[in-house]
Amino acid sequence: MTLIILAIIVAVALAGVAIYNSLVKLRNTSEQAWSDVDVQLKRRYDLIPNLVETVKGYASHEQETFEKVVQARNQAMGAATPGEQGQAENFLTSALKSLFALAEAYPDLKANQNFLDLQDELSNIEEQIQLARRYYNAVVRDLNTKIESVPSNFVANMFNFEKREYFELDSDEERETPKVDFG
Repeated sequence: MTLIILAIIVAVALAGVAIYNSLVKLRNTSEQAWSDVDVQLKRRYDLIPNLVETVKGYASHEQETFEKVVQARNQAMGAATPGEQGQAENFLTSALKSLFALAEAYPDLKANQNFLDLQDELSNIEEQIQLARRYYNAVVRDLNTKIESVPSNFVANMFNFEKREYFELDSDEERETPKVDFG
């Protein structure tokens, strides 16, 4: 009888260790996935000054638009949580749309190879951000589900595992890659 009780205790302990390890793995994977999102966002932030300077060369009198883009970039760079990052990215996407709309009025700019290269690079980065965001949100979903599910919720509560915040954008329009048609 004592052997059976001991076997049950060992089985429960092993299950607890397995659950704990799976929670740690998901937490670490979510941190790594957020780091991947952050890398892509930084690539985007590094590209924006070049884009602004290129447009400035053609439309130097549009200072308000340039300031709006720079302000949005700075706000996005300072966001601390995925929720704040999502709001800041919405603002930045809107500012970039204004910049590209401004470019519509300048045919020489639309034909400038440097501008076209920057536009292509931004489009590529936007795609990478979307992929990284999807992966991050999938890992966060798995972690949050594990934290809330029985029996893993007991282990999660015991070791203070916390749910993660999704990286979401506000509307369907802002979820799309900014599209610019110069044709």
